[in-house]
Amino acid sequence: MRVRGITLSRAQLQTAKTRAEHAGLAPRVTFALEDYRRTTGQFDRIVSIGMFEHVGRAHYDEYFQMIAARLAENGVALLHTIGRADGPGATNPWIDRYVFPGGYTPALSEMLPAIERAGLYVTDIEVWRLHYALTLRAWRTRFEEKIAEVRAMFDERFCRMWRFYLAASEAAFVHGGHVVFQIQLARRQDAAPLTRRYLEQAGNAARQ
Repeated sequence: MRVRGITLSRAQLQTAKTRAEHAGLAPRVTFALEDYRRTTGQFDRIVSIGMFEHVGRAHYDEYFQMIAARLAENGVALLHTIGRADGPGATNPWIDRYVFPGGYTPALSEMLPAIERAGLYVTDIEVWRLHYALTLRAWRTRFEEKIAEVRAMFDERFCRMWRFYLAASEAAFVHGGHVVFQIQLARRQDAAPLTRRYLEQAGNAARQ
């Protein structure tokens, strides 16, 4: 198996390369500083994590058409994105200014029409509801444990802002209708197993 990862972050690119080398995976895993719209070739599996929130509503058709073009005939794609369970909305101005400029959290009703227009099948949708709230709570706990180190790296203003961001984001998942969507996509109806039992089987194999 060979894996190719792309990113627009130079820091993320370097971190990914370093970790692959340390894990002894460098011969099989490559990374590139590349816009997804410039990617060529076809792939058996496509995984998009934490990126769709930055695509922008005006580019949803382009995004899913690119997945359809790059996905092998019997391939499977997975889109992992923060989303809204309560329908389309707007990005909080504070978040837009200080944390995710230009970011947007999509609703299923905004994504599914573009998926249909791209000619892709939705073969599964999994919704993580309070799971990410627990993740954010754990991040906030670890942040507070290392607060002195963070303050030394940045300043007190950054610490206050980051604390507010983590707490507000946790609240959004508990009370504000935010969830995480995992949407499985394919070009053919029979590209993915009919049930999720294969996930359990893969997990058991990994633990053995």
